[in-house]
Amino acid sequence: MSRLTQMFNKYLFIILLQLIPVYAFTQKPKNILIFLVDDLGWTDNSLRKPANFRTPNLEKLARKGVEFTQAYANQNCTPTRVSLLTGMNSLNHKVTSWTFQKDENPNEGGDPRFTVPDWNMNGINPKPGDPHAVHATTIAQILSDRGYATIHSGKAHFGAYNTVGADPKNLGFQVNIGGTAAGQPASYYGKMAFGNDPQKPNIRAVPNLQRFHGKDIFLTEALTQETMRVMDSVLIKPKPFFLLFSNYAVHTPIQGDPRFVEAYYKQGMDSTEAKYASLVEGMDKALGDWMDYLDQKDLAKNTVIVFLSDNGGLTDVGRGIPGRNTYNTPLRSGKTSGYEGGLRIPLIVSGLSQRNRKIQQPILVEDLFPSILAWTKTPKPKNLKTVDGQSILPFVDGKNSDTKRLLFWHHPHMRTNGSPDIQPFSAVRQGDWKLIFFHKDQHFELYNTKSDLSEQTNLFTKETEKAQFLAKELGKKLRATKSHMLIDRQKNQEIVYPF
Repeated sequence: MSRLTQMFNKYLFIILLQLIPVYAFTQKPKNILIFLVDDLGWTDNSLRKPANFRTPNLEKLARKGVEFTQAYANQNCTPTRVSLLTGMNSLNHKVTSWTFQKDENPNEGGDPRFTVPDWNMNGINPKPGDPHAVHATTIAQILSDRGYATIHSGKAHFGAYNTVGADPKNLGFQVNIGGTAAGQPASYYGKMAFGNDPQKPNIRAVPNLQRFHGKDIFLTEALTQETMRVMDSVLIKPKPFFLLFSNYAVHTPIQGDPRFVEAYYKQGMDSTEAKYASLVEGMDKALGDWMDYLDQKDLAKNTVIVFLSDNGGLTDVGRGIPGRNTYNTPLRSGKTSGYEGGLRIPLIVSGLSQRNRKIQQPILVEDLFPSILAWTKTPKPKNLKTVDGQSILPFVDGKNSDTKRLLFWHHPHMRTNGSPDIQPFSAVRQGDWKLIFFHKDQHFELYNTKSDLSEQTNLFTKETEKAQFLAKELGKKLRATKSHMLIDRQKNQEIVYPF
């Protein structure tokens, strides 16, 4: 071998050594940031209602990623949060409503003839033994075991008070900032210590934010600052992270964010609606802060951001728009109902190869579980229970819609107040068609969500073939999952399954 050849090989070896870190970086596991918003309706943003809301950072995220225009959650918060952590549909995890106190039904009633059946009212528990909790391994635990830093910030509401699942640190999160069994904050204001008053204890007071007590700061901003401070310490060590940044906003109480509310007052907006719009804009500001943070830390290229809400927008709580069923127009009704206003949510994913694209494929919140496994190149653990979700990656990569897949919902619960559209229901969707079975009087409603987005024309008696097919599939699924139906006290038995 000539001296020239030896020198060439030596320098080639040195160059290859220098390239190894670059290759290793491109092979690093993806970081995951789940930006979860509470009670944000599908239309509560400037992508759909620019005259009502200012969400420039959400618009920016949509340009940088893909928007699933037909994404769905469960009808209220805890069922969605459990599905997100476990990949299970509510028919399997049986956390079919929001949780509150251990072994208690929250806010049930409204009709003395009916009562609610047994359900997992305690939420999620990582260990077996609680007859009213689903035993499951969470995505946070799986990623923690794989070497991820796992951080939870904000609203948790995974389990009832005085249960294991009330604390995110029992569910695989190594850090918990402000998360409890509470479904809403006692206060959004730092000057009010976010509800922490030793003279008047409040179970909804937000913990872990003592350094902001007495300060003129809004809860959304305090959570953002505190979580970034924690992230700075986490990132000292070179490891990937899974961050669930779970906003308390825009849940009640509807309290104005002082940074933004005046501009809405000046528009002449109703006081309550102005406060609500400021909650939305404050949430959007936090989203922008996180996007800037990832850029500054040189993490954006290797981080998947998922933006979503945990259910449809408000309808049974007064805002500033006349007529409770109009908040989510053109969608019908809202949170806790089986109509589109209660189930359809905004969902955007960035950090993938596709940009500025809308995807029409209907997906459910449990689909994020297998998608996160795929993004992080994490094998599915062998001891996992049922995973109902299906990865959304094929649709991001260009696969045409899956029109045969069946999506299911189940809510055998009653509310003591709210819109008349809020009733105990079970539902199934396939393609553009959605069938809702209402438990109390056992009637069906069938809608084509493509031609009738507002669900005004019930086609159950006209589209008999489609109606019977979906009704049979719904009944089959309810039986297979041994799902409990609303109880008729007069007959002392559960409502019979459809077909």
